[in-house]
Amino acid sequence: MAVRDSASLLVGLVVLLHTWRAWAAVEVNMKDKVEVNLGEKAQIPCLYTSDDGIGGLTIEWFYEKGLGVKKRFFQQAGLMKTVDNSTHFTERISVNHSNNTMMLTIRDVKLEDQLDYICAVKGLTDGSGEGRTKLRVFVKPEPPTIEGVQNGISVNEEVTSLVGSCEVKNGYPRPNITWYKDNMPLRINKNEVEVESTVTTQSSGLFSVKSELKKKIVKEDKDALFYCEVTYFVAGSTMMSETRQINVNVLYPSTAVKIWVESPKGKIKEGDSIELHCKGDGNNPSSLFLIKYLKGNANWENDTVLLENVTRQNSGVYECISTNTENFEDISNNTEVFVNYLDPAVVMPNNVMVMAKGNELKATCNALSSLQTKTAWFKNGQEVSEGHTLILKNVTFDTAGVYKCVVTVPEIEGMTTSSSLRVHVEGQPEIMETPLTVIETFDKTVELVCDVRGYPAPTITWIVSDGMVPDSDNHMTTTDYGTKSVVMVDVTSNATAVCNASNEHGTDMRTFNIKAKTTTASPPKTIKKESNGFIIAVLIVCVLLLAILGSVLYFLYKKGKICGRAGKQDLTREKSSKDNIVVEMKSDNTEEAILLGVNGEKQPPNDQ
Repeated sequence: MAVRDSASLLVGLVVLLHTWRAWAAVEVNMKDKVEVNLGEKAQIPCLYTSDDGIGGLTIEWFYEKGLGVKKRFFQQAGLMKTVDNSTHFTERISVNHSNNTMMLTIRDVKLEDQLDYICAVKGLTDGSGEGRTKLRVFVKPEPPTIEGVQNGISVNEEVTSLVGSCEVKNGYPRPNITWYKDNMPLRINKNEVEVESTVTTQSSGLFSVKSELKKKIVKEDKDALFYCEVTYFVAGSTMMSETRQINVNVLYPSTAVKIWVESPKGKIKEGDSIELHCKGDGNNPSSLFLIKYLKGNANWENDTVLLENVTRQNSGVYECISTNTENFEDISNNTEVFVNYLDPAVVMPNNVMVMAKGNELKATCNALSSLQTKTAWFKNGQEVSEGHTLILKNVTFDTAGVYKCVVTVPEIEGMTTSSSLRVHVEGQPEIMETPLTVIETFDKTVELVCDVRGYPAPTITWIVSDGMVPDSDNHMTTTDYGTKSVVMVDVTSNATAVCNASNEHGTDMRTFNIKAKTTTASPPKTIKKESNGFIIAVLIVCVLLLAILGSVLYFLYKKGKICGRAGKQDLTREKSSKDNIVVEMKSDNTEEAILLGVNGEKQPPNDQ
């Protein structure tokens, strides 16, 4: 009985001890994970509860590489701290204690720092406890790049074709790539849309991902824009970046073609160069183009044709034919080309018209054209009439001349033609007015001009004082209104020259009087004009000289030095009832002088 009681008491004590230990055990609380970007600072806290003070605790930090292998890198027993110097981050860690919290700090976090960190706390009386935190390190990748295929892709291919490739480098964890078309994500569909990705792990532990998009190309893809979206992770967040957009050169056969005149723009006239273009709505290089001139059966195996210096014979229908060499299907279209024309102008009566004075002139001018025309008549560059018909009433010699008919097409610049009509007005010669018929000259020769109106063109002859001017010296030219003659006449003395004009209707003449001027004097000297100031100065000097000369003469006169005879007495005049002017008269035989008044009276001796 006593043994049984003793056993029961022992069991109760053991249970009580275990219950007390469970109630008094050390508790450790840690975060499941701590996220940090590469190069930043990571802080991992370890919170514990224990009745034992810090002096009665032993705290250890471990990291776990995997497979349950732990390695201690820090220990604190009481107030003694010990750091293991053999770890890869020994120089970058620090552990601080504050308010039941042990804070592990890792500076300049590396990718190899991504481990499980374990904090173990052991008390003298409270038992022990531990916790762990996973440190996650993130690396932002480089900006993604995209490259499209350089060659065109045909739409009639039955298999998928490579559209392009995207690549993102040096990220951690591995980035993800998603393809987009026109802002819509592409879903993988066998034989329609295929994506192949390749992941490369760099020696640094970072990931690079390359993704290739293959797609069955349709015509609608010619305007589509493709790009990639890259999703990557950073501490506490998920980020995204996009590549530039690319377009695929889609090759597809034409379903329709068109042909047009590229130049000239607007209406075409004869002499122009026509450039015809033929183009389909496809862009498959395997398509061939043929341009045909249906009227003349001419063919050009090209999509562009240049017709130079065209005429109305080039008018007609031109056809463009496009042939797909892959399926040999033909499509065609045509256009009509019209070349406008303007025939040479025709004047009636033709070329030359002879009129009698006082009659009415009537002429017509016409030019056949495909467009509306405008006609005008010109004489000597001045417009004299508008319209196809030229009417001039009561014609005179002034009417004679050349009339030019100009026909233009207002709708097309530069489209014009012209013709001329020469009009002669019959009548006896009329010598036109000459500025000078009396000519005075110092020259040894003089030019004489005789301008005569009349038709038929008058014959002009010259007669001078010493005879008729020979034909070799008579330079005659025919003008619109008659004849013009120019001769050079030698001048040795006064002479007369006669211009005589005649035709079948009569004669007219004009006389030129030539006066020969002779001189022995030397040619007048050229006086250089001086300035007004200089002339005034000269005048002042002259006046002063004259004043001085007058003073000298007066002085000599008073001294009797200007009578021309020695011992001559001064002549004085006391009083006279006559005029003040006295004339001295001398005889060749006497030395006496008789003074006469201005009235011819003899002066008495007392007045001498």
